[in-house]
Amino acid sequence: MSDLFSAQEGIASHGIRVGIGGWNFAPWRDNFYPAGLVQRRELEYASRHVTAIEINSTYYGTQKPATYAKWRDETPEDFVFSAKAPKRIMQARSLTGAQAQIEDFIGGISELGDKLGPLVWQFEKGRKIDRDDLAGFLKSLPRKAGRRRLRHALELRDPAIIDNELLALARHHDVATVFTDSDEHPSFADLTSDFVYARLMRSRPIDTGYPGPELDQWAKRAREWAAGGDPQDLPHIGPPTPLPKREVFIYFISSAKERNPAAAMALLQRLDQAR
Repeated sequence: MSDLFSAQEGIASHGIRVGIGGWNFAPWRDNFYPAGLVQRRELEYASRHVTAIEINSTYYGTQKPATYAKWRDETPEDFVFSAKAPKRIMQARSLTGAQAQIEDFIGGISELGDKLGPLVWQFEKGRKIDRDDLAGFLKSLPRKAGRRRLRHALELRDPAIIDNELLALARHHDVATVFTDSDEHPSFADLTSDFVYARLMRSRPIDTGYPGPELDQWAKRAREWAAGGDPQDLPHIGPPTPLPKREVFIYFISSAKERNPAAAMALLQRLDQAR
């Protein structure tokens, strides 16, 4: 592999992964991907400059198992994909009635093998959630695919259901609640599983997406999360929940999307320098 594809290789370690949402985005061909790079090699390039990617296309439709296998084989050994669950599941009238669709989604995406990270179950803004239906849904989520553990992250955008009862429910089912660094959606950093899932949504049209001091602060929080801490400068619903250590997933999503790869690489650089 040429130097073109190795700038960040090896940076994923110590339980912290940093990435972006997807890899096919036209503006990145002007400020992230090298000039002349063919589109079919964009995943190959991106996966060597960040350490994880959240697949957003799965929200709109699942892929063939062979496609997941192709993505698996194009990325480095220590790379990880997260993925958003399909919209047809998340918008189902009865969550507990979507079991067949859940199994179909997981059956295909399991082709990612050891590169399969957390699955994100995102409820869009305006979707009112019945607590009993949610409890049944969380109970039904598969915990394994073959011998591989499955990890689940829940992103809720209905403020009415976000309370201590929700946190207790998520902890009971060992499901992480997504921290969204956002003014538009509920944003709470309470920890409910043995991994952290953060979707950062405040990038701006500046070179590194986030100002340097903010990236420094996110590096500090990421290290604290990974060590088992619970950063108290972030908004919480309940008391802190320390653990011996956690795996951490941080994605730069939305907002000034054209700058998200730069933000991810700048954060990775800070984490690497800190080590």
